[in-house]
Amino acid sequence: MTANVLVLFFAQSRELTGLKQEEVAAVPTPISSQDLWRLLLRRHPRLSVLQDQVVLAVRQQYVAIGDQVVTLGDGDEVAVVPPLSGG
Repeated sequence: MTANVLVLFFAQSRELTGLKQEEVAAVPTPISSQDLWRLLLRRHPRLSVLQDQVVLAVRQQYVAIGDQVVTLGDGDEVAVVPPLSGG
């Protein structure tokens, strides 16, 4: 099974990809958060500088990158949230 999702890029991830958002078709589901991150890295290799610092948010719920399995549906939002500096 696959899903078409909308990936949102914030802060440094937006700068690295040059995109605010993009539609990604045929994402396997269910998928581990690690495999989802790898899929995004294949599309945007420059995101690798955020490795070990970034979290994903699926349907506005934070998901640590690892073995956690997420089930995606068509139209779901996946946000790439890099570390934010305060001020």
